[in-house]
Amino acid sequence: MSVIAVIPARMASSRYPGKPMALIHGVPMIGHCYFRVNMCTDVDATYVATCDQKIYDYIESIGGKAVMTSDKHERASDRAGEAMLLIEKSLDQKTEILVMVQGDEPMDTPAMVSQALQPMIEDAAIKVVNLMGDIETIEEFEDPNTVKVVVNSAGDAIYFSREPIPSRRKGTDNVRMLKQICIIPFRRDFLLEYNQLPQTPLEIIESVDMMRVIESGGTVRMVWTEGASIGVDTVEDRRKVELLMTDDPLLKRYT
Repeated sequence: MSVIAVIPARMASSRYPGKPMALIHGVPMIGHCYFRVNMCTDVDATYVATCDQKIYDYIESIGGKAVMTSDKHERASDRAGEAMLLIEKSLDQKTEILVMVQGDEPMDTPAMVSQALQPMIEDAAIKVVNLMGDIETIEEFEDPNTVKVVVNSAGDAIYFSREPIPSRRKGTDNVRMLKQICIIPFRRDFLLEYNQLPQTPLEIIESVDMMRVIESGGTVRMVWTEGASIGVDTVEDRRKVELLMTDDPLLKRYT
């Protein structure tokens, strides 16, 4: 089975311009993502897909693999799909599974990548998987930068939102609060099909790409992980992650 990981990254983030190169313990954030994903033994190769020469040159400088893509992409999946086709052309070999990993979650671990892949390895019918984790605070639950998810009894996503879901209005204290963690394996052909689908109304309203799968009649298998992961959307997020990574054992393997 051919499995590649692709980390889309660009400097022109609307919420935090230049964040892929923001330093965390002296290493650019995109470097943390690359090193940690590349440690996963279930992945054959890891690439960073970017439209920015600065990111490309940095990845090359650390001995990593980078792919230059169009600067017209608005969605990470489009950039990942273009990168996959370029990689396939260069290797003259088709990919079976592409694991898309967001370049702003530097605390992701190789074990988390393996967890996301496991359902696909076990069941050929599964076309896309997302990781999810527990939300520990009401502050994070109410933060629109955190994508919340609710699942059914089979472990498939019912709905994604940046709003607090499920509702806590009735005062219950035991509502399970879950968030999307953006380690997303796709079957090759499903990724290409997904990228050809038009954006859907709820995807636009919620600003969550995975809603396109649900609205189009598809299924997103969710896998819970205990691995802590925080997406970096602001300078304050970067500071919080830097503090949390102070004693991270993986950090010592690449710094």
